[in-house]
Amino acid sequence: MRSLLTGLVVGVAVLTTAAAAELKVPAFTAYTLPDANGARISERGGVRNWTDPTLSVNWYGQFLTTGSLTAKVTLRLPEGTESRLKLTVAGTSHEATARGAKESVTVDFGSFEVAQAGYQRFQLESLNPKGRPAGDLETLVIDGPAVEKAHFNLKERRNAASVHLSYTAPKDVNISAFYCEVTAVEEPTSTFYMACGWHRGYFGMQVNSPTERRVIFSVWDSGGEAVDRKKVDDENRVKLMGKGDGVYTGDFGNEGTGGHSHLKFPWKTGEKQRFLVTAQPTNGTFTVYSGYYFHPDSRQWMLISSWKAPKEGGWLKRPHSFSENFWGSNGHIPRKALYGNQWIRTDKGEWIEITEAGFSHDPTGKADRLDRFMGVENGQFFLSHGGFIEGFTPFGQKFPRPATGKPPGDLDFVK
Repeated sequence: MRSLLTGLVVGVAVLTTAAAAELKVPAFTAYTLPDANGARISERGGVRNWTDPTLSVNWYGQFLTTGSLTAKVTLRLPEGTESRLKLTVAGTSHEATARGAKESVTVDFGSFEVAQAGYQRFQLESLNPKGRPAGDLETLVIDGPAVEKAHFNLKERRNAASVHLSYTAPKDVNISAFYCEVTAVEEPTSTFYMACGWHRGYFGMQVNSPTERRVIFSVWDSGGEAVDRKKVDDENRVKLMGKGDGVYTGDFGNEGTGGHSHLKFPWKTGEKQRFLVTAQPTNGTFTVYSGYYFHPDSRQWMLISSWKAPKEGGWLKRPHSFSENFWGSNGHIPRKALYGNQWIRTDKGEWIEITEAGFSHDPTGKADRLDRFMGVENGQFFLSHGGFIEGFTPFGQKFPRPATGKPPGDLDFVK
């Protein structure tokens, strides 16, 4: 007889009982490979319109216990039809046939052995001719000794957790500039590696598609409007003061509102990118924030844009960096970047090196997605998230990096 399920965090499966317990993983948490859009995935409908046999449906879970497990899949299939399917777990594959009925049907793939603890992929493949529906998937059901303490994300949000570096800066100085270098290690689409963040904006580089990359600099309005910039009074709007050649500027919303700018540029994975944000307070009421990017082709600093922010009049606060997976169809792919050589400049003109950073994450990283961590590599901080790979850093943990002792020597233009 199965024991009761205890220790369940809302939206997450964490089995903590001594005996095994059945675990139901919704189909809408799965990923379709190699085409993330090859089938329709939704919380209400599960996985639908799966007709391409070259497409597989994949669930990922973390196992702390080795041993056997059984696996079944529930699906909907029209009466009088059949679907041949194959499930692969831990290197073993089993085939089964589903036969349509008025109600949902259960396909039993038998027993599998989990020989090592860690993340496991449950890969479901169609053995049907192209164009024949494989079935509308509802749930992956697993049971057995290996399921004890297993962890799966059970929510529809399939993005990797967003992860952040909060830099330890002196509290008794006014920050007029913030410098940071970023090197992308991985390059999945829907990734924003943010280098220079502060209390009013963010500056970094983004992978928008397989063919388009951007350098983005944005500054928030005052007033607290969260969604629609049309609702922001003129007195609360940031104003564009200048921009570089080829830079697009406009509005943004839905994450607060403000002024947005970006340069379409194919920055390269594995190559260091350099970013600088400056602050110039004006009359104790406004602050002009400017973002400068060191262009890899011209080997010169270029202005991305400058914005006059109302109801400010102060300096840069809370320097930080982050990495974000802003679209949920590919949260199964790892994201990693190196963040190094951080410096701040005081209003007195002194450059101070930042050598400590603390780790944090968004709510998804609290219990839904635990594949998120930071550390120090090659003398630089790194952030890693997604990919269902081993690695976990507690919220708030701080790391030091070795000091370089050499401030950037080409920032004489900073006022």
